[in-house]
Amino acid sequence: MSSAPGYQAPTVTVSSSLPRRGVSDAVLIVPVVTGDSGPQVLAAESFLDQDAIAAIESGLKGLGATGDQGQSHRLVIATLPVASVLAVGLGSPADEWQADTIRRVAGNAARSLDKVSTVITTLSVIDLEAAVEGLILGAYRFSEFRSAKTAPKDAGLQKITALAADAKAATKAEAQRAVDIATAVATARDFVNTPPSHLFPAEFAKGAKALGEAAGLEVEVLDEKALAKGGYGGIIGVGQGSSRPPRLVRLTHRGGTSKKAKRVALVGKGITFDTGGISIKPAANMHHMTSDMGGAAAVVATVVLAAVRGLPIDVIATVPMAENMPSATAQRPGDVLTQYGGITVEVLNTDAEGRLVLADAIVRACEDNPDYLIETSTLTGAQTVALGARTPGVMGSDEFRDRVATLSQQVGENAWAMPLPEELKDDLKSTVADLANVSGSRFAGMLVAGTYLREFVADGVGWAHIDVAAPAYNTGGPWGYTPKGGTGVPTRTMFAALEDIAQNG
Repeated sequence: MSSAPGYQAPTVTVSSSLPRRGVSDAVLIVPVVTGDSGPQVLAAESFLDQDAIAAIESGLKGLGATGDQGQSHRLVIATLPVASVLAVGLGSPADEWQADTIRRVAGNAARSLDKVSTVITTLSVIDLEAAVEGLILGAYRFSEFRSAKTAPKDAGLQKITALAADAKAATKAEAQRAVDIATAVATARDFVNTPPSHLFPAEFAKGAKALGEAAGLEVEVLDEKALAKGGYGGIIGVGQGSSRPPRLVRLTHRGGTSKKAKRVALVGKGITFDTGGISIKPAANMHHMTSDMGGAAAVVATVVLAAVRGLPIDVIATVPMAENMPSATAQRPGDVLTQYGGITVEVLNTDAEGRLVLADAIVRACEDNPDYLIETSTLTGAQTVALGARTPGVMGSDEFRDRVATLSQQVGENAWAMPLPEELKDDLKSTVADLANVSGSRFAGMLVAGTYLREFVADGVGWAHIDVAAPAYNTGGPWGYTPKGGTGVPTRTMFAALEDIAQNG
């Protein structure tokens, strides 16, 4: 991790005119749409003269471009003061473009300009926030652990000029909001991409503390002695097989200025590496389990973002951190542990460890009397089976679950509401304890895990759990503004929920 806490985003400037000086090395990004006679430049009339627009459209036609979504073509236009123009396709003209379409197109553009340090864009005329977010997230790179032999020789994207109809304070505030959100997502990505050799529980807690203190949050860190004394049986049980002991981090944003202000609890699973413990995972692709703290990374980034944006609500993050390893001291299948709060659990499968640390954290979070509880984790492989690699599953109390899923779809993270059938609770019966941590059935694994977690949520709390087992970590190729590796999901979903609660209660 860098010495300065958090990701350092490119500088963003809003301008109401195309700069004429100091941009000779810049690339101008312009959107184009399909037209009857070829691709047509969109949203640039206020910044480019007709000759420049005609030259771009003629050049694209000569290259066989159509303006279809996903296409991009780079041109040199001698009359413009920039090094080149990147035309990005939006497809058929639309009265209103979805924000995530602009975000994805901007992300694709940034990735195609990997060695360019300065860009100017008119995508911001269509949707300023989406364009800025997409450019920053598309330009994201993680090279902390590369030597001089393979590290990028350039600094990557450093400066973005977003062209807009005006450069008033309100417009600049929109751009800053986009920078803040993208920075939070990238910070979560940095945590996820840091290898487990360097991000173990104590180091993760150290990084979270640094971020929290820099943002003015209240910070509390419990080490293994405090956890044992406090009765956090789930976190201790999962972490006892590792030589690197567990932690619990609490980060608090006090934004509520009135008695009517809502309080929101955030909980995220922070398993810095998951071998499965004694119920060990197959060797193939086990290295992907560096992402098993993706939920915790997103929660830390979100509570910091709430402070940066000054949300007028209280947000309290409770983040359990442990490493799940097999050893002579590891918990065994058949062991019984006592979760924080007193519920006993028979551990039938040590690879179902996320729900054990989350249960402790949920009970502790509910002691703060929140109005809402949002928790997230790379909880189950069953999420991937049910919904695929890009769609998180949301479980919880019906009304709040649906609210979070809707907001997630609006910001482009596309979570989907899932049920928690009552009959699944019977599958978690134990012959020796209050609960078993897994069912005897191979079906509905994501829903069974959600049913387990529901047992620890206090009555009357609006609750949503977001399972991001696959969406938190992209094992395939990059697409849109999503890189290979850590994605930062569901940071934007949780922040959208916090903003919605701050506005609507």
